[in-house]
Amino acid sequence: MKRPSPSRKEATHERIVDVAARSIRRTGYDGTGVADIMQEAGLTHGGFYAHFPSREAMLAEAADRAGAETVARMERIAGGVPPRQGLKAMIRAYLSDGHLSDLENGCAVAALGSEMPRQSPKVRRAATRRIKEMIDLVARHSPDWGKPGAHEQALITVVTMVGTVLLARAVDDPKLADDLREAALNHLNPTG
Repeated sequence: MKRPSPSRKEATHERIVDVAARSIRRTGYDGTGVADIMQEAGLTHGGFYAHFPSREAMLAEAADRAGAETVARMERIAGGVPPRQGLKAMIRAYLSDGHLSDLENGCAVAALGSEMPRQSPKVRRAATRRIKEMIDLVARHSPDWGKPGAHEQALITVVTMVGTVLLARAVDDPKLADDLREAALNHLNPTG
């Protein structure tokens, strides 16, 4: 059954959320203004409230979209390799130089994690949901899936991946950034 085409308003709403999802990763929550989002989406500032009741509502949808994009990208990576290679492929892609340098399209958690405590409950709830999905995805691709300790190992893997990217992006020393990524890859080194 074919899904009906989105209405013009739905398509516009999606365009705004897409722009906002990139923007929050690029400039942070506080650096994401309604006027800038609407301008980048090719719309007037006045049309914003036809789509969202508040800036916080837009930020929550943007956080959800950015997190969903991260999880979907990781799922595609894992799905593109033999089943026992999924975790290794996800880790390598996440810790790659390409992901490190693509702030606007990269992992929302690594880009925004330090800002989360200061966000509204709605924004935090959206981000938390996607973080849980990421942990679950890593756990499902673990060679220890279904065994005791697999969930804890997935937590450690995600924390290591996110923390590594966050720190590698934070430093102004390219060698240190590379050393951080290499150390994390060596530490995680999934078998399979």
